[in-house]
Amino acid sequence: MLRATTAASRLPVLLDCDTGIDDALALTYLACRREVELLGVVSTGGNVPVDVVHRNNRVLCRLLGLGGVPVARGADAPLVEPPMYADDTHGPGGLGYARLPESPRTASDGGADSEARGSGLGRPGGGDPDGWDGARLWVELARAHPGQLVGIVLGPHTNLARALTLEPELPRLLRRLHIMGGAIHHRGNTGPTSEWNIAVDPEAAQQVLAAFASAPQLPVLGPLDATEQIVFTEQTVASVAALGDHPVVPILGDALRWYVDFHEADGFGRICHVHDPFVTAHAVESHLDSAGAQRFASTSPLAVDVELVGTLTRGQTVGDPLGRWGRPPTVEVLRDVDADAVIEHLLEVLGHLG
Repeated sequence: MLRATTAASRLPVLLDCDTGIDDALALTYLACRREVELLGVVSTGGNVPVDVVHRNNRVLCRLLGLGGVPVARGADAPLVEPPMYADDTHGPGGLGYARLPESPRTASDGGADSEARGSGLGRPGGGDPDGWDGARLWVELARAHPGQLVGIVLGPHTNLARALTLEPELPRLLRRLHIMGGAIHHRGNTGPTSEWNIAVDPEAAQQVLAAFASAPQLPVLGPLDATEQIVFTEQTVASVAALGDHPVVPILGDALRWYVDFHEADGFGRICHVHDPFVTAHAVESHLDSAGAQRFASTSPLAVDVELVGTLTRGQTVGDPLGRWGRPPTVEVLRDVDADAVIEHLLEVLGHLG
């Protein structure tokens, strides 16, 4: 079983991600926030295959001093469709030009059991070296911290959807869910109208949004409309690369250089859109410092659903601002973004690495 207590002064968080360049920045951000207790990481296939994501998460957690945090391997594929990957965007290893060191722990050296003991975990079995399946980790942490745990989803929703089949009460067990995904009044970055995290597994996203519409607090959705306003220039990337001598700093710098090269090849110039750290920072600030969160962005309620059958629009997140459906809101959408404030905050927090 998982620990059922957490320090009252720290915010308990579960991160579900498909690491990924901007996911790596978000994970590093959480590691730098002393007010946050990262209780678990779920590795979801998306930007790269799940085994690559899982290795990235495990090695980064070790380098960031999060060795006691359980890192759970998620499902091999989306609920319905075959997997698709974005190695052109994030590189074949998910972290651009960066090359991670070999993991200091392997499944055969006994390290998995010591990590499980250090984090208060039992060993429920399964093929993952940490002993946890992604869906099961969602359920166990939510049950151990009812009404306290903040969930952050920065990749496809596959494992959270699977978790809902194990524990339908998840929307009422979580304190709140924060999501990077979708495009409401914005072009897509996968199909013409679809955003990557939703497009990889539309059925999972649709199930999650439908289930969490009944949560005590609606999920906060950060669509491309908001996240593409967070633009790192080459100067910003250089600032990250100069943060200090922590071993994660050159990894982030090399990853971001790839990201800039990709965005230039995609027609955006020498910049990169940094989606996940923004949603993560807003999630943390909204629970620790609501005034701080309001500096970054405001939110507005909106009924949102996911298109599953359109031949041209499968995976699109459709919003209904005029109320034509007659449905109540299902999410709070991020809007009115102060990009300068967000970037200043991210650099300040990441500066704690040095």
